[in-house]
Amino acid sequence: MATLVLIPVGVVVVSSFLSPTNDIWQHLIETTLLNLLINTCWLTLGVTSGSALLGVSLAWFTAVCEFPGRRIFSWALLLPLAIPAYVTAFVALGIFDFTGPVQTLLRSWFGSNVSWFPDIRSRMGIIIIMILAFYPYIYLLARNAFLTQGKRSLEVSQSLGLNLIQGFFKVTLPMARPWIISGMMLVLMETLADFGAVAVFNYDTLTTAIYKAWFSMFSFSAASQLASLLIVIVFVLIIIEQRFRARMRYSETKQSGQIVRIVLVGWRAWSVTYLSFSVLFFAFLLPIAQLIIWASHAFTRNFNQHYFELLWHSLLLSGFSAILICCVALSIIYGARRHSNSATNIAVRIATIGYALPGTVLAIGIFISFAWLDQWFGRIIMQLFRIEIGSFFQGTLLAMLFAYAIRFLAVGYNSIDSSMQRITSNIDEASMGLGIDGFKMLQYIHFPVLKSGIFTAAVLVFIDVMKEMPITLMTRPFDWDTLAIRIFEMTSEGEWEQAALPAVTLVLAGIFPIMMLMKKTEQ
Repeated sequence: MATLVLIPVGVVVVSSFLSPTNDIWQHLIETTLLNLLINTCWLTLGVTSGSALLGVSLAWFTAVCEFPGRRIFSWALLLPLAIPAYVTAFVALGIFDFTGPVQTLLRSWFGSNVSWFPDIRSRMGIIIIMILAFYPYIYLLARNAFLTQGKRSLEVSQSLGLNLIQGFFKVTLPMARPWIISGMMLVLMETLADFGAVAVFNYDTLTTAIYKAWFSMFSFSAASQLASLLIVIVFVLIIIEQRFRARMRYSETKQSGQIVRIVLVGWRAWSVTYLSFSVLFFAFLLPIAQLIIWASHAFTRNFNQHYFELLWHSLLLSGFSAILICCVALSIIYGARRHSNSATNIAVRIATIGYALPGTVLAIGIFISFAWLDQWFGRIIMQLFRIEIGSFFQGTLLAMLFAYAIRFLAVGYNSIDSSMQRITSNIDEASMGLGIDGFKMLQYIHFPVLKSGIFTAAVLVFIDVMKEMPITLMTRPFDWDTLAIRIFEMTSEGEWEQAALPAVTLVLAGIFPIMMLMKKTEQ
């Protein structure tokens, strides 16, 4: 599996050196490459820092403080995870753009001059939209960290002569740093890999440049060279994060059964309530309400045979991918369990690194790999049977499933491996002492423990594949569209109402894993 992950990455890097430097690549270097790097840098910096500020502050308030509505906000602030970033993006444009209802209403109140209204189609606009989409990653992890501390860290800091604010910044926040850094790395990777939201906003980054070089300029060499540049950036970030984490040593305590919270009163309590509601409103309630309104307007036109075909394609791909990834993850986990050595551990790390790779990069690598495989297989068939078969692997469901397996194996692996940690070697030895071994041990001992992890992995992979757009867009067979592709096509033409029904379907599908996360994280 590690080899399969390295193949598309290696193919992209090697092809970028072997491909001739054509006029398109030279044109990109001279005109737009610097702007692409600057846009990508500002986007990742703004989204990561903004998500950290918002996620950590909300996590602290809901985990340690008491204020009106805390019980509701503690789980409701996770709901934006159910909305793909590109859905939030096109809803924001539909509401706040020049022709949207907000500016139209303002013009009716204040006249035609509303130039003071901020432009949603800007760098700051896309940064805010992506912050609202990605902050729950940091919120979830930081809240778990603060729940393990409670007020104890603040009480210790006060015994050392620090006040509440000093204790938070000098004791509590540094103790939660591993969780916060992990969440920030997730946000950083998601921002680098995002294609849909930046495409909706026409904000040029490396991911959109890869797509345009491939489909608009028809230059595989330029696309592979841009993809190799993005691979270098991703791997540098991964190495920095691993080296940073390796130097940190923290002890973790279990969450206490009863947490004594800091009771906020007066304007402080209502300010936190207002902040929590504002974030929930703009990140979840407003997009959902607008999607439902749009979907109701276009329901009779869109709820037809074509919609069910899109839904069936999405469900089929997601179902097959969930089964495939769970089987592969189980094989890897049992292999590492039976043969725990440095070579196996390195192979596992490589096999699960695909989640950090942008979908556009994987699509490029898999396309080139399967194109070479088609040529090789076609030559063999021609020599043996004198038959020209054309493309046999390229542009098939096999290529899509292969890409999904590489991209989302880490999701399935981590969920199942966390359950496998509960099955110690002592449990296996005890069962063998009772005469239970082989498949009976798997059936009666392992599976009852692993089934919750397998179910969680299958659900999370299912939802991730349902929402995945760049891989599906760049590797799908001809006329094999999904709900995500329909959203991209309609938003590219500004048809917000036409994209609403498939968007609502994706959001409803994403609610289920969020409910599972709520059950695990809520007290």
